[in-house]
Amino acid sequence: MVAPRLLGRNRELAVLAGLIAVGREEGQALVVIGDPGIGKSALLAAAEAEARAAGYRVLSAVGVESEAQLPFAGLHQLLRPVLKTAQQLRPAHRRALLAAFGLASGPAPEPFLIALAVVSLLGAVAAERPVAVLADDVQWLDPQSQEVLTFMARRAASHPVMIIGAIRTGHPGPYLSAGLPELRVGPLDEAAADEVVRASADTLDVTERREIVAMADGNPLALLELPGTWAGTAAADGQPPTLSARLERAFAGRLAGLPPRTRDAVLVAAVDSAAAVDEILAATSVLSAAAGDDPLDPAAAAGLLSVAGGQVRFRHPLVRSGVLQSETLTRRMAANGALAEVLTAEPYRRTWHRAQSIVGPDDEIAAELEANAAIALSRGAVMSAIGDLRRSAQLTSIPALRGHRLLMAAEQAFGLGRVELVDHLVRDAACTDLSELDQARTQWLREIFNDGVPGDAVRVLELCDSARQAQQAGDRDLALKLLVGAALRCWWADTGPAARARVVEVAGELEGAAGDPRYVAALAVAEPVRQCAVVMDLLSRFSGTDSGDADALHVLGMAAHAIGDTVRSVDFSSRAEKTLRETGRLGLLSQVLSMQVMDWLELGDWDRAAAAAEEGVRLAAETGQPIWRAGTLVCDALNHAFRGQAEQAFRYAAEAELVLSQRRVNDLLCCVALARGVALASTGQHAAGYREFRRMFEPGDPCFHQRERYDGVMFLADAAVRAGQRDDARLVVAGLELLATATPAPQLHIHLAYARAVLADDTEAGPFYADLMARDLSRWPWAGARVALAYGRWLLRQGHFRASEEVLRPLPDIFARIGAVDWADLARSELALAVPGGPQPGDHFPAGDGGPCQPTS
Repeated sequence: MVAPRLLGRNRELAVLAGLIAVGREEGQALVVIGDPGIGKSALLAAAEAEARAAGYRVLSAVGVESEAQLPFAGLHQLLRPVLKTAQQLRPAHRRALLAAFGLASGPAPEPFLIALAVVSLLGAVAAERPVAVLADDVQWLDPQSQEVLTFMARRAASHPVMIIGAIRTGHPGPYLSAGLPELRVGPLDEAAADEVVRASADTLDVTERREIVAMADGNPLALLELPGTWAGTAAADGQPPTLSARLERAFAGRLAGLPPRTRDAVLVAAVDSAAAVDEILAATSVLSAAAGDDPLDPAAAAGLLSVAGGQVRFRHPLVRSGVLQSETLTRRMAANGALAEVLTAEPYRRTWHRAQSIVGPDDEIAAELEANAAIALSRGAVMSAIGDLRRSAQLTSIPALRGHRLLMAAEQAFGLGRVELVDHLVRDAACTDLSELDQARTQWLREIFNDGVPGDAVRVLELCDSARQAQQAGDRDLALKLLVGAALRCWWADTGPAARARVVEVAGELEGAAGDPRYVAALAVAEPVRQCAVVMDLLSRFSGTDSGDADALHVLGMAAHAIGDTVRSVDFSSRAEKTLRETGRLGLLSQVLSMQVMDWLELGDWDRAAAAAEEGVRLAAETGQPIWRAGTLVCDALNHAFRGQAEQAFRYAAEAELVLSQRRVNDLLCCVALARGVALASTGQHAAGYREFRRMFEPGDPCFHQRERYDGVMFLADAAVRAGQRDDARLVVAGLELLATATPAPQLHIHLAYARAVLADDTEAGPFYADLMARDLSRWPWAGARVALAYGRWLLRQGHFRASEEVLRPLPDIFARIGAVDWADLARSELALAVPGGPQPGDHFPAGDGGPCQPTS
């Protein structure tokens, strides 16, 4: 290494050297974890020296605990040297990045658009030479900067960018939980520890050195600092303090001997979120009336801090902690108040320090903090906005307003997918005297993270009542949110016709709501059968628009999926996906991708379905959203079953059913039955497969779902033929025929047309196949290929070899493109029977051999 030798750190230095060597060609990321004082900062310094020697451009930042609520403070510290390169970015990325730092106005940028902009910026910088990003004390960076750093690290491999973040043990956060490679820094061994003490305290005798080595337990900072204060380290209560506390006392002990004005200056520096000397000195003058020379000089001479380039930097984060620990609450509040007085040109920071200078309530400062939250949101700093609102609520004297501000914070936390934080804020708000409207908002916030949990009819009715309250209070937006939540409960589980009807009834009471996509979604999700025609008409009004509103497109896609208009669903969701990618809204993108999986499977784009599932799960993890593991397992089961991979399908189906059966989530259990039925049929177990499909159509069965059963009609018909269950399947289809007279769902009508033909006797099937083949299935390649296969086999059984050959010839390639390999093999075997020179009229043809579901007519 180029850096000065670090005793006892050969392993760690070797890891860093290897990382730097590889990082020039392929980006790398690393988490350095260790206790306070263990040497993380020294290792980062060594990495910086090595990286500079290797030709890297080094960007660094140090987290400061008092900065943790200032929007993007850490990121600005990191990127300030290269911000001029932002001119090379795409306009949307450039605006988002500059807005995050308060350097540009405009709409509030999405948090992950800012992260994408940072990745692009680093890529532009790395195009000239590799970049090393070094972040110390990541746990003290503001939450937005931590999220962006994590996002950068996950994508480091796309550019020659090396990212190393150091974190204290015991401080969980997104960077630590990102699954990055870790370098855990442990204590020095006894020989290295003794060598450190010898080098820093050669006046101590052997016994004292041994005592210090034992007490320090291999902590390098303790080995350096404890010798100078060894005589005074005993705790007043006779109990040995923790090592961190001992080190903080060691640093704070130096503070006691400093002049009063210097102590004031050091205290101001400790509570300040910036490091500017002029700002610290100005606030010191407010805090202390005494005059004199530069008050920071004695602190620098004592080794507590350094002053260079107009900036103040503490020697170690524990110095700052020691200073704050040694001062009283009154003194710390006074220092914050002094800073607030001099920050007249920075209203955001001024308000924050004013808020730290008092013990509430103070409604004026509370109102200013609420305004701060709006500023933070305009910069895409949602977690900082939440912090502002929580502190604002603490300082608010009016209970109803206090609760309202907590609910405002909860809504922002919901947008980030922070379920635990939402729950905590809502519970606190519920303890206040909420207005009727805020009580309704509480109901919505309690519901939004339970969309995937079936609720009883009573809960649905309660949500509908809350929606009525919101409408009466003039908040139609909240009313629609509540109704969508109620509708989703009806979708996931069978809450009965009365509950579903109430959702539709209350939706109809919302004056002027018919033009809102959420209104359409509420109808479709609550009553996908009865309201299908109405929803299709409403969806047609939106189909021709060029709206770029991703939220609207998302719920319109949800509505189309709910009623079985699969093509329109992927059209809406694909437009939403495009907009969400362009604007960096990765949280909602993960939800859209998850919804697309079933649609792409149904239409026959199985590779896209698999890609959507994989990316949706990954993005949900990256954006801190709950991962719907059961839904993912179901999609995996279906994907493997369709591809003829029965063993994997059974495994995923069993795992999903174990979770779902305990909660009676009918929607997903219906999909589990479909997956298991397809897998059974693909292994020749047609009777068992039919029994699984049949469960989807039995109202008393947990696998019954009024709309999801559409997916199984074609499979039911195929399995019925092979299992000798034609008559039973015809009864099922007859019931669906009655449904189809009132429900124009494209998916249902395609499946029913197929079932009519396949279940009919060969002598009567001609008109049904004619109707089936006349349908435009160009957007339904999976269904279209199965229809053609069934028709070709029927023609073959009728002795129409040439016509059969024409129908069957393209099918092997079509099935292969979809990924249905077994179906492609079946089509080839049928084609071989139809080619010239094959079997002659009157020959016996088996009803069907092989194939994933062995479809036959």
